Formats: sequence, C-alpha cells, structure tokens
Amino acid sequence: MARILILSTASDMLGETGKPTGVWYEELATPYYAFLDASHDIKLVTLGGKAVPIDPGSDVVGEEAPASVTRFRSDTVALALLANPGRLEDEDMTRYDALYIPGGHGAMYDLAESDLVAGAIGQAWDAGAVVASVCHGPAAFVKAVDAAGAPIVKGRKVSAFTDSEERAVGLAEAVPFLLETRLRSLGAEFEAVADWQPHAVADGRLVTGQNPASSEAAAAKVLDLLG
Repeated sequence: MARILILSTASDMLGETGKPTGVWYEELATPYYAFLDASHDIKLVTLGGKAVPIDPGSDVVGEEAPASVTRFRSDTVALALLANPGRLEDEDMTRYDALYIPGGHGAMYDLAESDLVAGAIGQAWDAGAVVASVCHGPAAFVKAVDAAGAPIVKGRKVSAFTDSEERAVGLAEAVPFLLETRLRSLGAEFEAVADWQPHAVADGRLVTGQNPASSEAAAAKVLDLLG
C-alpha cells in the first residue's frame, strides 16, 4: 500500500474577474477513486486546511457527469474531505510515495504563487516520490525546483492545459499566465494532442495530463509507477 498525498487548490475566485473557480471535479474524483480502489492510503490537503471549492463548470449531474463525479457526490467520506482537508503546512513530504495535484483554474492562483507549495513539491521529488498533476495543476510546478536548483520540469516531457485550450474557453486574457507557455519557458519538453483529447505522459517519476479527459490515464501511469 502506497501513501498518496493529494494537494488541491482552495482558491475559489478567478483572479479579478469575479467568476467562481476551484478544483475541476473530474480531475480530483477520477484519480481519487483510482488510488482508493487500488487500496492505497490517501490524504487530501490544501494550503491552510481551507475547504476545497468545486469549479461550478465541472459540477455536472446526470448522464453528462463522469462516473467518478457521481460517485464522489454521493460519498459522505469523500465529501467530508472537501469540507475539512488537512493542512499542507503540517505534512512531512518524505512520508509519501506520490504527490498528486488536480487542476482547475484555482491552482493558477494559490498553488502557483506559493513558496510553500514549491518547497513541498521539491521535497517530494528529491525524496523519490512520484509527482503527478493534470490540466491546470502543473501551474503548481512553476516555482518548484530540485535539490540542484533546477526546475523539476526542465528537460522533461510534460503536458498540461494548452494555450489553445485556454483561448477556446475564453480565459487567455483572464489568467495570470498561459500555462503551456510558462512550462516551455522553464525548459519543459511540452507535449500535447488535439484540444480536449486525453493525453498523459510519464517522464521518469513525473506524470502529467493535458486536460480533464486525461485524468484517468494520468492516474493509471501513477499506479504503474507505484507498482
């Protein structure tokens, strides 16, 4: 049984736009159940232990909802984690076998801006953990460096929400930076497929997915690495 830490955004506002945001439900729920059903030990944390907001655009119901989201919505244990997550500040990153960061635009604010988050990612990486993220989650990597001071994405194959996908949703001018562009500037070997199509890549212990549809594939790569 591996120990997996899920670090979620707790940011509920899209910058100065006044629009609500948060974590993208599928990107949290699909890996959560992939890890849980594989009998791994999971803990969910945020900065300061703040409650996890769900991006309303991802809070879909009925036939349009991913199965994992429908399952999560009716899971009292899972919902309790959203309301009362742990504090990243209290965690020893060397205790975990994997760190997973779901996306949602919220991650571009609290996670991307936090030196604490960058330090936690670097510590997990240097300790030999699998580090994984999907969609906007890799925004948390922009300050993260390894023990040698190099960006953890430098020279590694990485995917994330693309600039073209950001333009397609009409938020290219609203977000603090374009994630694909920023990752490329840090030396990442950025990989992508057509907009909205699933794509996940593993480069050693670094696992990333392009968009919400990539959540299942990214989780599978994490499980493969954990053995």
